[in-house]
Amino acid sequence: MTVPGADAVVRVVLVDDEPLVRAGLRVILDAEPGLEVVGEAGDGSEVPQVVRDARPDVVLMDVRMPKVDGIAATRAVVASGRPDAPAPRVLVLTTFENDDYVLDALHSGAHGFLLKRARPQEVVHAVRVVARGDSLLFPDAIRRLVATHGPDTSQADRLQSVGLTEREAEVLRLVAAGLSNAEIARELYLGVETVRTHVGNVLAKLQVRDRTQAVVRAYESGFVPLRW
Repeated sequence: MTVPGADAVVRVVLVDDEPLVRAGLRVILDAEPGLEVVGEAGDGSEVPQVVRDARPDVVLMDVRMPKVDGIAATRAVVASGRPDAPAPRVLVLTTFENDDYVLDALHSGAHGFLLKRARPQEVVHAVRVVARGDSLLFPDAIRRLVATHGPDTSQADRLQSVGLTEREAEVLRLVAAGLSNAEIARELYLGVETVRTHVGNVLAKLQVRDRTQAVVRAYESGFVPLRW
């Protein structure tokens, strides 16, 4: 899997145990220029084979399935990546906004989540966002998810031990607020490339894959308050 260029077709695999859900998503995505559904799976157990055969850029993954759930399937997708062939990016689908499975899926490497009641244009936007290598961030929703579990003191100790600089800590707070690199640059009067470097340093120090996992870590540790 490579991050698609501006003119490339984004290849999508749909994973949901409800055939009607998959059919609806297929209609939405196949109607959009530059998007193509290239495979489907009705359970997480089918995902590794479908991903190998279809070679998607994005996997739309239901989290609750009867045999193998979306958490285990997400781990399998993430583990399928190689240096010469990065893993597809996973976008989790859920019926309930406070679904505990979603937080577990984000920990497992999903790049964002989307409610099944989302409007068609929101689904299309989400797929395009994760396909180009960005994370789909809903800070308020992530904060509510973390709040159901409460703060994690082990995460607090771990975050304090990584040695973020004052500037990196500022950047992490703004990432947790949902700001893009360009918005952070304006907020801190920095160049976008400088912000990109700071974000990269934050991800490396926290040992997380992307902005979504950094935001989860910031809230779980109490570094960013759950209630402002």
